[in-house]
Amino acid sequence: MIHLSNISKQHGSQALFREASFQILPGTRSGLVGPNGAGKTTIFRIITGEEEVDGGEITSAKRTTIGYFSQDVGDMAGRTALEEVMAGSGETMRLAGELQEMEAAMCEPQSDDEMAALLSRYGEAVEEFEHRGGYDLDSRAQTVLTGLGIGPDRFHHPVESFSGGWKMRIALARILTLKPDVLLLDEPTNHLDVESIIWLEEWLAGEFDGALLMTSHDRAFMNRIVNRIIEVANRTVTTYGGDYDFYERECAVRREQLLASHKRQQEMLAKEEEFIARFAARASHAAQVQSRVKKLEKIERIEIPAEERVVRFEFNEPPRSGDDVVVMDGLAKSWQLPDGREHPVFSGISGIIRRQNKIAVVGVNGAGKSTFLKVLAGQTGPSSGTVALGANVEMGYFSQHAMEVLDPRRTVFETVQEAMPLANIGVIRNLLGAFLFQGDAVDKRIENLSGGEKSRVVLATLLARPVNFLVLDEPTNHLDIKSREILLDALRNFSGTVVLVSHDRHFLRSLVDRVFEIDHGEMRIYEGNYEYYLGKVNGEG
Repeated sequence: MIHLSNISKQHGSQALFREASFQILPGTRSGLVGPNGAGKTTIFRIITGEEEVDGGEITSAKRTTIGYFSQDVGDMAGRTALEEVMAGSGETMRLAGELQEMEAAMCEPQSDDEMAALLSRYGEAVEEFEHRGGYDLDSRAQTVLTGLGIGPDRFHHPVESFSGGWKMRIALARILTLKPDVLLLDEPTNHLDVESIIWLEEWLAGEFDGALLMTSHDRAFMNRIVNRIIEVANRTVTTYGGDYDFYERECAVRREQLLASHKRQQEMLAKEEEFIARFAARASHAAQVQSRVKKLEKIERIEIPAEERVVRFEFNEPPRSGDDVVVMDGLAKSWQLPDGREHPVFSGISGIIRRQNKIAVVGVNGAGKSTFLKVLAGQTGPSSGTVALGANVEMGYFSQHAMEVLDPRRTVFETVQEAMPLANIGVIRNLLGAFLFQGDAVDKRIENLSGGEKSRVVLATLLARPVNFLVLDEPTNHLDIKSREILLDALRNFSGTVVLVSHDRHFLRSLVDRVFEIDHGEMRIYEGNYEYYLGKVNGEG
């Protein structure tokens, strides 16, 4: 369908890939992975024609429709949500108009030759219209919007009235409704809740029959959808047959094999070079020396790609809190609407958070999860009831808002140093290394960091303090898979108490031992891990 053959691409002095090749074949489901800056977005832009290659060739089948969802949704204005989604299928809508015109023309008197030509054009247009799913375009747009959390009551709201996160959902719905032959998705789950992620998984598995190439920081989503991994790294593109977990295992195996081959080659080279050095001055061995010199010149040296150094940071043991970390009694929260009415979020919540609990707070979008965490963290007071912290509880609170209050003029190092003023430079650098800030990266100013980098800075400062109770609202947002694994490892080894909201199911499965579900203003407590919770809500025992 789409073939990239021996492509090379360079940005300035940085070579992204040299003579790399891979294919996107009909029906394939591929995950695109690689370190930041390796060229994943460039691959997308090359496929869509937004960027050209420096060398090599790109070919695609005729009439191949490509749909590309990126994090840059552009301006949205002047349409309703449903109209915006439908507008993404402009060619389909144009064909619908053309068919209507041709149907009207068929009713007009004309010669046999003209009618034959018209019928031929009409047949081709119908075939293309059907291929694009034109006959169910309207119902498909409504289904996709609803699946992504924008129900019929909001179909006709102007797009300007939606927040940035909801506009991303509209942009995603626009691409999915197009139902292209090749679907390119760049982080499609970033702004979705668990329910919408599950819907998207099922839609891609059941409704979409085209080829898929996507990036995602959601490991569970990637494993559920893809059966092939395309890695962009070390100036080349490598294909692995399997899901993300298979790719990770296979990478480790291949690296071990490469290290072994490199070691054998280095030992052989050392022996040859020793022979050349020993006999270079002897005329009796001149022919042998020359032969070995030529042999060494022809050998292709095995290179070991640079491996991202992962630093393990041993966090100081936090002070021990009392056994009852939080006691809630009849807790309720309402927000006051602009017209003076009260909007209830949740009510009647009672329960105890015990020391060393790792608790997930779950519920549909808008259920009140973030509000509940704010009440726990003392960021807002309850409307009624009480929330009492236990003895010696030292709390750390993370939210997306925390990134906004970082001092943009400070460096990464200065920001963390402020959180742990008594620590020496080595300890601070080791902590920053654990959160992937190494070398000159520690001197970058906050204002020049990406969203993911800012998240890592805030999490590093949080875990640097002597806290024993962490309240985390979407700590995995903006983090790539490697950063999520580092955070997960830190929280597993954290001897204090954790309450968090996250849409990353792999993260929740690997960490939590209790689940608090907020549903229609009430809380249900599940005394088990995330798998236990899923089994209960799905009626499995």
